[in-house]
Amino acid sequence: MSALLPVEEAQARLLALASPLPATSADLVAALGHYLSEPLVAQRTQPAAPLSAMDGYAIRFADMPGPWRLTGSIAAGSIAQNALTPGGAMRIFTGAALPANADTILIQEDAENTAGVIGLTGEGPGHLGHHVRRTGGDFSAGDALAPAGVRVSAGIIALAAMAGYAKLPIGTAPRVAIISTGDELVAPGTPVQPGKIADSNSAMLAAILADVPANLATMRRIGDDRDATIAAIDDASRTHDVIVTVGGASVGDHDHIHAALTSLGAAPDFWKVAMRPGKPVMAARVGNAIVLGLPGNPASAFVTAQLFLLPLIRHLAGASASLPNVSSARLGADIRAGGPRREYLRAVLADGVLTPCHSQDSGFVTALARANALLIRDIDAPEATRGGTVPYIAI
Repeated sequence: MSALLPVEEAQARLLALASPLPATSADLVAALGHYLSEPLVAQRTQPAAPLSAMDGYAIRFADMPGPWRLTGSIAAGSIAQNALTPGGAMRIFTGAALPANADTILIQEDAENTAGVIGLTGEGPGHLGHHVRRTGGDFSAGDALAPAGVRVSAGIIALAAMAGYAKLPIGTAPRVAIISTGDELVAPGTPVQPGKIADSNSAMLAAILADVPANLATMRRIGDDRDATIAAIDDASRTHDVIVTVGGASVGDHDHIHAALTSLGAAPDFWKVAMRPGKPVMAARVGNAIVLGLPGNPASAFVTAQLFLLPLIRHLAGASASLPNVSSARLGADIRAGGPRREYLRAVLADGVLTPCHSQDSGFVTALARANALLIRDIDAPEATRGGTVPYIAI
């Protein structure tokens, strides 16, 4: 367990510890942010009939350039009672179904109504079917509209509603417990005495989890006590899918996560990853729960949450793609060569230029507040100069 795992291997081993949770269903709006557990297949055709895309007059293109006799009017939601006759036109509004025999829309800006006779005043429709939304132009019944595992967005919800759905099949949001450990921790807003520090990690991790389908069911703060650590993990493992421990996973006299796991009959699947910050990250299974141990320094906890916690939650919730996307940008400042671990530098991306924050101390939080990206420096990467291209993860 002493060798440092590559980040990709540690991520793969973490996701292999558990399968996605059973599927469920939710009303359309409640499904927002979750992942489809089944492909979205159209239950109807849209449009179900030819519709007008503009306000104007429904005509036969063969009757161009007119004039036309006005024979009726059709509003959205209504159906013409009679078919369009040769030389005739019907007033029509956006979204209304075309009458039988009509095939083109003459927009109102190109027409003039003089005592029931419609004359062409502009260029008129340039081709047959102009300004007509054809049957099935958006999708047809049976079409595959979205694959399983895709995240439900507002656009997916609009598509599902139009395709005939009132509910969506989605993956279950995992129940998550956050357990922060350390005698030095006090609640945010509490006066900080010498030797103490505010528990910023719990609030930060809760905020990170708000971006994924997770049910944050428990937040606890415990001291550096072995029995209390065992009891907290044991209790959480009975009702949660993921237990996030923060701090206490190193090898100091006051680090009790490993001893707690041993007492509960578990052992880390991995511990220590070749990354900076965040090397002491670890993972294990206790009962049906995955225990993910994050380092206690704020930057370390933040980076490991991006690379391990969020992928784990996405995986359990049924996402088809769990790992963060890696993009590239121009470098805004020279940076030194990489070291023996992959580095994730807090950085600011602005106007396509990525600039590392001045301080990369894992205990400082100012850079976390400024950063919107993690600049990736691979193991033993050569020096990089301003203007070059570097990989990053958006945060």
